[in-house]
Amino acid sequence: MTWIKDRVGTAALVREMDRKAIEEFQIPGLALMENAGRAAFEILVADFKPCCVNVLAGKGNNGGDGFVIARHLLNAGVKVRTFIFAREDEIKGDARFNLSALLKMNGTVNEVLDRAALEDFRYPIADCDVIVDALLGTGIKDEVRGFYRDVIGFVNEISTENRGLKVFAVDLPSGLNADTGQVMGATVRADATVTFGALKTGLLSYPGAELCGDLSVVDISLPRELYDRLPHRLITPEWAASALPPRREDFHKGSAGHGLVIAGSPGKTGAAVMAAESGLRAGAGLVTLAGPASLHSIFETKTLEVMTEPLIDRDGLLGRDAIHRALELAAGKSAVALGPGLGRGREITEFVRAVIAGVNAPMVIDADGLNAVAEDPGMLAAARAPLVITPHPGEMARLTGVDAKAVLSDRLNVALDFARGHRVTLVLKGPRTIVADPDGRARFNLTGNPGMATGGSGDVLTGILLGLLCHGLAPGDAAALGVYLHGLAGDLAAEEMGEEAMIASDLLRLLPRAFAALR
Repeated sequence: MTWIKDRVGTAALVREMDRKAIEEFQIPGLALMENAGRAAFEILVADFKPCCVNVLAGKGNNGGDGFVIARHLLNAGVKVRTFIFAREDEIKGDARFNLSALLKMNGTVNEVLDRAALEDFRYPIADCDVIVDALLGTGIKDEVRGFYRDVIGFVNEISTENRGLKVFAVDLPSGLNADTGQVMGATVRADATVTFGALKTGLLSYPGAELCGDLSVVDISLPRELYDRLPHRLITPEWAASALPPRREDFHKGSAGHGLVIAGSPGKTGAAVMAAESGLRAGAGLVTLAGPASLHSIFETKTLEVMTEPLIDRDGLLGRDAIHRALELAAGKSAVALGPGLGRGREITEFVRAVIAGVNAPMVIDADGLNAVAEDPGMLAAARAPLVITPHPGEMARLTGVDAKAVLSDRLNVALDFARGHRVTLVLKGPRTIVADPDGRARFNLTGNPGMATGGSGDVLTGILLGLLCHGLAPGDAAALGVYLHGLAGDLAAEEMGEEAMIASDLLRLLPRAFAALR
């Protein structure tokens, strides 16, 4: 069932799915645990082809999944040993049932209850092809301390010492926050993770996305109705292809919309030009670039297909005197982009405030436009049309008044809270970009690479979003499709030239190939 692979939920939402499957749909918890363990076993054997596996199990349901895996490995003729990091009498419920089944099959099970025992079992635990991490599941709320912290450190130590030893995590690496992807004191470094039912949000944010290794999501036969209740999604190639606006045979440039880019200041003319040209590359029929009049000759020289309009400026910066003409130019446009290379200052802030309040078309706000908004985020409430804002973590920190570290430690909730509170579509840029809708839904993007961490990359994204909005896409869909295409262009650039040498104009050059890949 490939359709489950785009479903994303928090730990609480996925646990609620399990509860409803058991209580409302009368699916036994044992059946769900069996399905989970069996699916994990199949991936483990297919990917690693092990001769010897050691299962490290905790006392909860994560350990129960480990017991199921051990039983199937035993049946398959794989040498398997299970190490329980709890007393047998502490294991209850479905996990206890599966431990009993493993023992009745004469499975090798050892209790490891303290540091001395851990040291005694050091060689036996390390002597295998694969360690299965079934220690801690999605329910941890506090930092891992004491003995379990020692166990996690031990697993990381022996896997580092023995490069041939692989670590296979069940549902998520032990010690990882399932919602945020943050390390809860100590976290297992896995080579591969199989997660059950739906992707957990923490597996899509760093450092969790790195610590989980190769990630698989498997169906455990939860009712589809429960999956459909999950609010968050992965942006998949299939969805992106379906969202791409068609170009009819009778299309003309007016059909594809007319975008307006308001951007530029001394030293930042390139940002304005790249945003405008990206709008055309993303399918807008016409794009007009409105910028400081003192820089007009530069814009005219740098652009061919883009039309240009001068705005009154003072020392290269836009202010009150430019508002009237900017709003005149925005009238009748399909979409507007505001902010790339605009500069900073009190008059810029007043200019941005007036444009937000006066434009009737969907608008993308980025870069210095966001820096102006950060002076008074309440100005967003005056917008007459949908807004898409595209902050990176530093800009998000300025918008919310917290530091960038706090943003990165809880990206999803930071993005959703701001999007809901200010009724905007928010694109929180970075690895695994998040698109948060004002209705509380989020979408995660997997395209892109570190080579895109270069000046101007965000300006290209702004233009892509402008072009897609010109086609009439809903703001959330335009944002999701835009970040997918932006990242895909980056991946094509990295494939062609490597990540180190990439520059933003490479994204612009390869954007047509990204579109073609979806057709």
